[in-house]
Amino acid sequence: MSILDITVVNVALPTFQNVFADGGTPVAYSTVAWTVTAYTLALATVIPLTGWAADRFGPKRLYMLAILLFTAGSALCAAANSINMLIAFRVLQGLGGGMLMPLGMTILTHAAGPKRMGRLMAILGVPMLLGPILGPILGGYLIEHASWHWIFLINLPIGIIALIYAYFALEDDKPTPSESFDFLGMAMMSPGLALFLFGVSSIPTDGVGSAKVLITGIIGIVLIVAFIFHTFRPEHPLLDLRLFKNRLLSVSTITMFLFVAAFFGGLLLVPTYFQQVRGESTLDAGLLVAPQGIGAMLTMPIAGALVDKFPVGRIVPFGLVLIIAGMFGLTQIGPDTSYWGYIIPVLFIMGLGMGGTMMPIMTSALKTLTHHEVARGSTLINIIQQIGSSVGVAIMSTVLTDRLKSSDLVQTGQAIMEQQQHKPPIPPTAEQMQVVAQAGGQKSFMAQVASDMAGAFSTTFWVAAILCLLTVIPAFFLPRKPLPETPAGEESAPMMMH
Repeated sequence: MSILDITVVNVALPTFQNVFADGGTPVAYSTVAWTVTAYTLALATVIPLTGWAADRFGPKRLYMLAILLFTAGSALCAAANSINMLIAFRVLQGLGGGMLMPLGMTILTHAAGPKRMGRLMAILGVPMLLGPILGPILGGYLIEHASWHWIFLINLPIGIIALIYAYFALEDDKPTPSESFDFLGMAMMSPGLALFLFGVSSIPTDGVGSAKVLITGIIGIVLIVAFIFHTFRPEHPLLDLRLFKNRLLSVSTITMFLFVAAFFGGLLLVPTYFQQVRGESTLDAGLLVAPQGIGAMLTMPIAGALVDKFPVGRIVPFGLVLIIAGMFGLTQIGPDTSYWGYIIPVLFIMGLGMGGTMMPIMTSALKTLTHHEVARGSTLINIIQQIGSSVGVAIMSTVLTDRLKSSDLVQTGQAIMEQQQHKPPIPPTAEQMQVVAQAGGQKSFMAQVASDMAGAFSTTFWVAAILCLLTVIPAFFLPRKPLPETPAGEESAPMMMH
């Protein structure tokens, strides 16, 4: 459920723009994108808390609480009557969803034992592979054949059944004393990131010099800087930045941050392009995105096997080349670009690259850590991954919103379409009719609107492509020779990735 909810919302963003329109004006794309950003920031917040709370209160109690939070958050999301309420409830949903995966892995690992670990990881990998494929399709189907509320309501029966099953099936908890938790660090990191990203995403609507942008941005930066200095003080910090003394971990983390920001930020735009530029339904948009997930599903198991035999520096470049080629390919899309002759092959190629890049980078980041460092390293990598995704979504949605707002034709076209969806439809104003007439009539006007919108997406894909290209710099320093064997007694512990 938690994995699907990361991708199922992607196809709903254009729907949210219209459903929560204010006075006939669609909500800015950079604002509705916060339904994704808020969720991933909540995941980043709760990941380090999960291990401590599981020891302190027991995995069964915490797992049931996570299911309850996620299910309640889903119900509240479905009941939201404004975009701000939806964003707030997505945070609650993310706090529950962020605990589900690591807790589920912990419970199943204890139940399976070391001899069945391989089969267990294969089973746990299925939702990670299918999520990017099924999420957009399921979201599109529910929005088209029911309503947007059902992308959240579908979690309710599943959550209730899971809660009842967990109560009766899981063993009773045996809480153990745990190390202290860095609540002060969490109180600085999460609000700092949220305020900074909120300031950045407000630039297209409020202007770079507005009080909202400057105040939230500056406070966010101050909190982030304070958090960085704070991490070197407590014995058990929220993020152990001292691990960055390990060169391989540093290089891998920087590579992953840039890759995740570029790839997932760009991925968010694709379903919206299909709907807003090409006029596709939410279901068709979800189906058209599926080749990307299929490509990742094909290469991820292969990359996982290769990373145990070859240095990661010889594997990741192949995946990055495919992703960079695909992202630069998306910069050339227009209002009439062929699906089967161009866009679908490009998305499939990007998926192949994603599957060959993501897990090798994450695995290499932890390979040189000793037994007692792996838990902290795993937490660090997971949080950086979620932060990178949040930053990428904020950047891409901000650039796209800015480009769309710069076109008077797009603004007029979106306003007319919103008015036509009212019951009864609201006729165009005299000013709107004048814009249409100046464009050469209705048909010519719509063609120019589609062209301007495609240009806005193309510009945004250029930003994502440049970020992808920058990923090559840290990736160049990934090891291309076999790493030395870990000293006896300091072997790496198994890691659980989120």
